[in-house]
Amino acid sequence: MNIKTHDRVSTALVGSPVEVVDGERAIARLETRGEMAADSTGLVHGGFTFGLADYAAMLAVNHPHVVLGSAQVKFTAPVTVGETMTAEAKVTSTEGKRSEVSVEVKAGDRRVFTGQFTCYILEKHVLDK
Repeated sequence: MNIKTHDRVSTALVGSPVEVVDGERAIARLETRGEMAADSTGLVHGGFTFGLADYAAMLAVNHPHVVLGSAQVKFTAPVTVGETMTAEAKVTSTEGKRSEVSVEVKAGDRRVFTGQFTCYILEKHVLDK
């Protein structure tokens, strides 16, 4: 795999790439840990689920200057510490520098999240002046 985006992101926090096909699709996996718990029941904070989904969308586009513009998401089931989440992202359309990416996250065989992400490829890094 030739990962061109988010080269310094923590795989412990947002997942590890499993499969990447530039401009088409990606799969990323995240093993949940105790420090991701939102409370004493072991409920994983939704930010980690969203982070995995966002990372999978970025990997599906796989460009050094890809950014997230917007997202429409649904959390469909809870995740608990110790579960492994897998995100599958598919680019559903591309127009110029904009790509629409559909993402589904599962914990085991349960769907826990779905989302539609709008990603943009910028001319230069978002922090470059």
